[in-house]
Parts: sequence; structure tokens; C-alpha cells
Amino acid sequence: MILYYSRNGNTQQLADAIANGVRKAGAEPLLRTIASDDDAASARDLALSTAELQDCDALIMGSPTRFGHMHSGLQKFWEQTSREWLRGALVDKPAAVFTSSSSMHGGQESTLLSMLVPLLHHGMMVLGIPYTEPGLQQTTSGGTPYGASHVEHAAGSRLSQHELALAEELGARVAKAAFGLRTNQH
Repeated sequence: MILYYSRNGNTQQLADAIANGVRKAGAEPLLRTIASDDDAASARDLALSTAELQDCDALIMGSPTRFGHMHSGLQKFWEQTSREWLRGALVDKPAAVFTSSSSMHGGQESTLLSMLVPLLHHGMMVLGIPYTEPGLQQTTSGGTPYGASHVEHAAGSRLSQHELALAEELGARVAKAAFGLRTNQH
């Protein structure tokens, strides 16, 4: 499952690229978004239920950078998952994060790290992007070992080739981990 919030479309572009990576790995992505108070009607059809969260094989979460933190709607969602936390519903499921910002040094890495906190509390197995990925060494915009990212002022409003490749790799990596776990459990 790819859970994200996108206000201007940049985070959604990352979610779409991650979904392509999931497909390339042979899995079917499920995209869900969190609606903010000002756009609840437009995102209602894609909203995530806690039942879907519990049933997912893996989770990749994305948010635009908000002063180094995730969007408040995502934080609010996690604050409502105490029952799943107590049941261990997400324990040992693969997880990863992604973000976008309008400028370099806009808080991408701290946003990615802060998004990991609820995933770690839920006992998820966190995956990043290894330095062996060529795009991580070549990018002049987004992309970190903590997760996929996009920097609008560095790359424009469309993902750079490196941001795109890194996002797809992250999706494929999480899907492969989920598939490996599923086959080992049967």
C-alpha cells in the first residue's frame, strides 16, 4: 500500500513512480491518500481505513515537507491507530517513506526520519535506498538513503530522471521484501 498526502501534485508524482516500481516487481500497488480538512471531499474516495492498513502486505508512506515533519493529516491518521498498535497488526511488515519539498535544504531528510517514527512504533521493518543505487550518487535534486524525495526548485515541477529511478527502486525494493516475507510464511 502506498499512503500519501499531496497538495500540489509533487508527492503524488513520487507515489505514482513508486507504484510503477511495485508493478515492475510483480505486485499490485494500492494507492490511498489522506484528506486534509480543506480538500476532504476530493480525496474521500481514496481515503484509507484502518482495516486496509491492517491487511496491507507492506506500506510506503509519503508527505510533502512541513517544517521538517509530515503533513498534519498523516500525523492525525497515525494517532488513531492505537488499536492496531496494541494488536501488533503491522509488526514485521516492510515499510518505507518518501517526501517532496519546494527547495533544497527544505527539511526532506528530517521529514523522512520523522515519518519513520510511527512505523517503528508499529514494529514495521523499515527499508531505505542503498548507496549502491547509481541515482543516489548522481542526483543533484531529490533522493536520500532514508527514502525517495523530490525537490521542486532543483528539478522543476516534474521528477528528475534520478528522482524517478530512485522512487521506482524504492517501490520495487519494498514489494520484493513483502513478497519474500509472504513466500517464507507459507
